[in-house]
Amino acid sequence: MTNTQQSVLEINLNSLEKNYLQIKSLISKNAKKLMAVVKANGYGSDSIIIAKKLEELGVDYFAVAYASEGIELRNAGIKTPILVLIPQVTSIEKIISNNLEPSLYSFTVLERFLRFFKENKLSQYPIHIKLNTGLNRVGFNSEEYLEAVNRILDEKSVSVKSIYSHLAASEDNSELSFSKTQIELFNSMSSKIISKLGYKPLLHLCNTSGLINFPEAHYDMVRSGIGLYGFSGNRKVKFSPVHRLKSIISQIHELKQNESVGYNRSYFASKNEKIATIPIGHADGLTRVFGNKKGFVFINGEKAFIVGNVCMDAIMVDVTNIDCNEGDQVIVFDEIHTAEQLCSSAGTISYELISSISANRILRMIIE
Repeated sequence: MTNTQQSVLEINLNSLEKNYLQIKSLISKNAKKLMAVVKANGYGSDSIIIAKKLEELGVDYFAVAYASEGIELRNAGIKTPILVLIPQVTSIEKIISNNLEPSLYSFTVLERFLRFFKENKLSQYPIHIKLNTGLNRVGFNSEEYLEAVNRILDEKSVSVKSIYSHLAASEDNSELSFSKTQIELFNSMSSKIISKLGYKPLLHLCNTSGLINFPEAHYDMVRSGIGLYGFSGNRKVKFSPVHRLKSIISQIHELKQNESVGYNRSYFASKNEKIATIPIGHADGLTRVFGNKKGFVFINGEKAFIVGNVCMDAIMVDVTNIDCNEGDQVIVFDEIHTAEQLCSSAGTISYELISSISANRILRMIIE
């Protein structure tokens, strides 16, 4: 039987709207603003589709990782302010020409941007100051930030739009004291910056789990990425998964006992077995970590474990006890069989899986 149907990632905009409204309801009254993180192609969905829907709903800000992601949104007609979290000095001109707002997080980035602003006689261009309060990824630390602010004070070409940092373990109750230490440090550092500037930029610190667990640290704005797409890392709050990844059975093999499956013969049939091949593999985002029964899919409501190594374009699953045929639908994950459950069984996280779903090989379909 031949079937040319491809794997499909469904994007449920009704679920996105529910998550948006639920997150808004969790934000402290003093905070008021929400920044939606749409980096990595909207966490593996479609950044343009997601951003258009959120702009329609009235989101205050977008955040992307790199300039190219922001440019893609601008080219699609997005007008909402966009923060570039990790701008590179090679992208300065494109950031400015596309009205993107850079995060200044190191002296190299700071000096190059300030020089460009000055040389091009820009005035009050919006920038953001990233503080390193303990994640130790990017940002000015407690020994550097005042020097950075002093350099900014001398420039009339910029206006500090926000001061922000990032919690390292906001979802982890065992790291509660560390998170509170980060909050205290952010309070101290941001207060000193404000006193030097003479005006108050927006302050933001909390990600999705932070806004759930630390309402006292909502400040003027909160950021949400994974929560908008249906995951919280917190049992107290239930979001609606936006992604549904589906495929089909391409072929079914009858294996005899002791026959092997896949590359490197990592799986041998313990008895006569029925094996289904699904046209999705590590080139599509379903990495090798899910092989050898660490991952599974659902076929006609039944769990089918992945056997053998994950191939570039396919996985093989054990359907010995499942009534199925070539062409039947396969659920990799959806709102019932969640990406969190699948990833937990394989020792990874939902972020890694959903953000890896290939934008080129997996078709996107909007569900409303």
